[in-house]
Amino acid sequence: MTQDTATLASGLLALHRAPELLTVVNVWDVVSARVVADVPGTTALATASHSIAASAGYEDGENIPVDEMLAAVGRIVRATDLPVTADLESGYGDPGGTVRRAIDLGVVGANIEDGMRPLADSVRAVEAVMEAARDAGVPDFCLNARTDAFVRDEGRSPEECLEVAVERGRAYLEAGAPMVFVPRASERSHVEALVEAFGPQRLTLIGVPGTLPLADLEALGVARVSYGPWSQRVALTALQQLVEGVHEGHGLPEGTRPLN
Repeated sequence: MTQDTATLASGLLALHRAPELLTVVNVWDVVSARVVADVPGTTALATASHSIAASAGYEDGENIPVDEMLAAVGRIVRATDLPVTADLESGYGDPGGTVRRAIDLGVVGANIEDGMRPLADSVRAVEAVMEAARDAGVPDFCLNARTDAFVRDEGRSPEECLEVAVERGRAYLEAGAPMVFVPRASERSHVEALVEAFGPQRLTLIGVPGTLPLADLEALGVARVSYGPWSQRVALTALQQLVEGVHEGHGLPEGTRPLN
């Protein structure tokens, strides 16, 4: 693997470790990547598997063929000089192999979700990913090991979900993951507990309606906030509102920018 890829990975890891909160507004194709990258202050890009799958007509959840997902990710990587981290769902049956293929495209980080599979299996997936990254010459690969403890609560109380997230997240960190992603952990007390359990600048979260203010998350020691499919939903909402306005006899909204 080229030194440039290794250097980009180290730079992305440094952005996670800095006390300043890293924010990434997820992208799903070349034009969205270029629009986001061109905004001053953007330091990294993250793909959204849900959004890429939806754009290609697939439901989320590894229904899109891995080759098609990686092809979309590769186009995004080639469209920017910024570090790119890719949402690779659960690894499409081969987390280590899928991540190695992504690294070959220039990807320097990835989300891999556990789907609440047996913990030992999920730990092995983390180990496989980090081993593949080291073998590719990218030891600072930014694996964002995701636990679905809150997403798939299976009848557990919020406090029980927190306990499971702490157990799994600690196991993933011990297995070599530099960060742990805990979607739907939104209560301040839960964020505080997760940061305490993992250490500062190790927890990543998703921004959703009702999320704590970014300044608060930064002060609490969160490493990163991403936006998953919500960025595409914002874009699609604007499109739908345009159509509604046209049907009502209106023209283009004021302030529309020629971004492509």
